[in-house]
Amino acid sequence: MISVDTIVQQLTILNLTGFKDSLLHQSNDANYSSLSFEERLYHLFEAEIIQRDNKRIKRVLQAATLKDKTASLDQIEYLPKRNLDKSVIMSLATGNFIKNNQNVLITGPSGVGKSFTMQCLARRAIDLGYTTKYYRVSNLLEEIRVSRMAGTYTKTLAKISKFKLLLLDDFGVSALRPDEVNDLFEIIEDRVFNGSIIITAQLPIKDWHAYLGNETIADAMMDRLIHTAHKLELKGGSMREYLAKL
Repeated sequence: MISVDTIVQQLTILNLTGFKDSLLHQSNDANYSSLSFEERLYHLFEAEIIQRDNKRIKRVLQAATLKDKTASLDQIEYLPKRNLDKSVIMSLATGNFIKNNQNVLITGPSGVGKSFTMQCLARRAIDLGYTTKYYRVSNLLEEIRVSRMAGTYTKTLAKISKFKLLLLDDFGVSALRPDEVNDLFEIIEDRVFNGSIIITAQLPIKDWHAYLGNETIADAMMDRLIHTAHKLELKGGSMREYLAKL
């Protein structure tokens, strides 16, 4: 007769840790004895799948470098003054905008929760299996500038393009040099049919064209960003102050 310990050894070799842990749990829980072989086997495979999913989410979450890894959709406040429609957020939470390579543009004054809303949507995307990466726009452009000097520009753009969802925080905060406008265009152009972007900005969308400066690139960039984009214009006072009073 083959012992549980022997099976556990084989599962360890195969790195089926979820299956193994569930088997050990079953062997020590009399309630499982009333289940059929098929039912017990189902629970073993289910445990393995859940553990693999959890490991994948952990890896993707770490690679995403979110500022707030605990952000979740159920933490969003739908106060009337915020101009934030829950049905719109729930629609975005399905991940269909990523599946369809669409963008989300979140604008509003400082403190209204733009970055947090973006990270809540990103956390949901990670749970759905989409690779995600967070950047402050200034940091992204600096990384690209350094890569150009180091001769790794193409490699850096290729790395960024591998993420299905790209988060660009604080767009429009500081003036862009011509080369930075070109770099942003390259990133956005690459994602037209290959991925999605969520952008946050204090600057209203109507002012983005003038902000970019180069009319030709601005026309092309705005067309690619705004076409079929979902726009969230947040309003109201500081959410930081509101939450501090609770």
